[in-house]
Amino acid sequence: MGEMGGKPHQKFKYSHLEDDSFEEGLRAYAKYRDLGMVEATSGMVRAHVIKLLPPFDAEEVSKRHKHDVQFQLLYCLKGWMKGEYDGQEVVMREGSCWLQPPNIKHTVLGYSDDCELLEIIMPADFDTKEL
Repeated sequence: MGEMGGKPHQKFKYSHLEDDSFEEGLRAYAKYRDLGMVEATSGMVRAHVIKLLPPFDAEEVSKRHKHDVQFQLLYCLKGWMKGEYDGQEVVMREGSCWLQPPNIKHTVLGYSDDCELLEIIMPADFDTKEL
């Protein structure tokens, strides 16, 4: 893991938006733009932009789940997304930022056709469990 002083080695990394930046990933209803932080932080952090694909389909998308993470922060770059987090429904819109505590049970309830989210997660590799 390339540790220095007990901390994972980090290196300078940048990422530019390109026409082919978004790829398939964890969920079929989303495309992901990896920002290169997994390699840059020796697996400590994953950062990506998530583009939610229209149209919203509750049958495919609205599955209650949780992530076994240490840290998960999201920032809405475009559009809006409605979610339920341990019983609380919230509509996140452009400029909204939220922290999802480790293993919080949540469900995506809807999103706009142009929804894009920045997500930063620690550690880079984590388990997701559908409930």
